[in-house]
Amino acid sequence: MRERFANIVAPAGAMKTFIVQPERPGPFPAVILYMDFWGVREELYDIARWLATDGYCCAVPNLYYRQGAILNEIYDRDGKMVSLGRLDPAARARVLEPLQKLIDTEAMDDTAALLRFFAADPAVAAGAKGCFGYCLGGRMAMRAAGRFADEIKAGASMHGSRLVSDGEVSPHLLAKNFRGEFYCGFAAHDPYTPPDTPAQIAAAMRLSPARYSFNIHAGTEHGYALPNRDIYDKQATLRDWEAILPMFHRQLPPDAS
Repeated sequence: MRERFANIVAPAGAMKTFIVQPERPGPFPAVILYMDFWGVREELYDIARWLATDGYCCAVPNLYYRQGAILNEIYDRDGKMVSLGRLDPAARARVLEPLQKLIDTEAMDDTAALLRFFAADPAVAAGAKGCFGYCLGGRMAMRAAGRFADEIKAGASMHGSRLVSDGEVSPHLLAKNFRGEFYCGFAAHDPYTPPDTPAQIAAAMRLSPARYSFNIHAGTEHGYALPNRDIYDKQATLRDWEAILPMFHRQLPPDAS
């Protein structure tokens, strides 16, 4: 694999971004991996590396770059990251602080900068691109698919948070703009996703020209799809990828270039 860090010229400065691609000559279709609220870290880089082995150039932007180097990792005795719901109130407040300062519209402006970087990068194939993410990143994937529909043709959210919201334009209402395909993986027990969210998203997607599919994974909790997490569920995660990889292959074939 070839991997590097690039300082993307973004609206508020240099956005440090991890980029990985196959060793063989490209160009390769680009896929954005949006971080969860914990921030960028080796766990996410490993997921990007795994996807790159399938023929993609995968980028993991640091959406917290306005706040500096943010990394929250709290481990249990087994070396697994402790989920938010299992933290004491003080630790929970501390790790959530950077998230409170993150603004969705700013993250989408940063995504526009990343797409401009892709356009000038010879390692990235022209045409359709993909995105996916976890928790916060699932929401960012949904927003990106709505705002950049001319480029994002395949998107996925795993245990996404605030996919349906009040106030600002709710991410799920952007479904009418989607093109290509979108997939959602939901935890059966998720305090950050109300029980009626899957039905609301499905209803919105019926007004979209994009193809949509989803799974609600029995017995899982928020964070189930991250391999270093104390509540990781391998079967549910593989079920998500059983849907996501064929979607990527259909919408942005890795060998088309």
